[in-house]
Amino acid sequence: MPSWDEAQYLKFADERTRAARELLARVPLGQPAHVVDLGCGPGNSTALLHERWPDARVVGVDSSPEMLARARRDLPGLTFELGDVRGYAPAQPVDVFFANAVLQWVPEHGSLLQQLLASLAPSGALAVQMPCNFDEPSHRLMREVPGPWSTRIAGVSARAGVARAAVYYDLLAPTAATVDVWQTTYEHVMADAPAIVEWLKGTGLRPYLEALAPDMRADYLAAYTDAIDAAYPARSDGKRLFSFPRLFLVAVRAR
Repeated sequence: MPSWDEAQYLKFADERTRAARELLARVPLGQPAHVVDLGCGPGNSTALLHERWPDARVVGVDSSPEMLARARRDLPGLTFELGDVRGYAPAQPVDVFFANAVLQWVPEHGSLLQQLLASLAPSGALAVQMPCNFDEPSHRLMREVPGPWSTRIAGVSARAGVARAAVYYDLLAPTAATVDVWQTTYEHVMADAPAIVEWLKGTGLRPYLEALAPDMRADYLAAYTDAIDAAYPARSDGKRLFSFPRLFLVAVRAR
């Protein structure tokens, strides 16, 4: 996974948290005792979980010390742990695994979804949201914008995207009581092309920028911003609509 900058990520905190709110609203559990926020980042989604279930033990888990430092600073009453979602092994049964915009970074995450569902307490819920924008202009142009950086970003470009909804349904349905799966495309209103790039510098652009030598990054960002400017034209008021599709699923383990 790339390194993270919590300040950059939180520049668009309201927009990023919107999907977490909508995912949480579809979790059909009343009073879970133990809730784990996998890939909690700076804690914006963990705060939502605590708000809904104030009597539960809510734990945020993330592999980024920088993100966890921000979460602990902003939410001193909650518990945060450093850990990799791929090997997370809680000491007690979990009623809700919540993973908002994290598993798309994990190779072979389909098998991890099955493991998480199987490790839940009976009737527990696995709630997942993943951006499915690998083929959107925003992400396609990261891979395709021409320049001397092409060789350096080739390894990043080879990363697979999120699968179709039916793939995840087929993985989880055999051992789940119910599987709720849906997709939403958000149309985020952005001031201009540089604002879209600023959003993506907090997430999707990070592995591309990290793959480049420092003296290449400014030129790459300039070329990418020009491409984004053409791909997301100004609307009638001069602003841009940034289309952002996301896949959601909530699987409840059988009793």
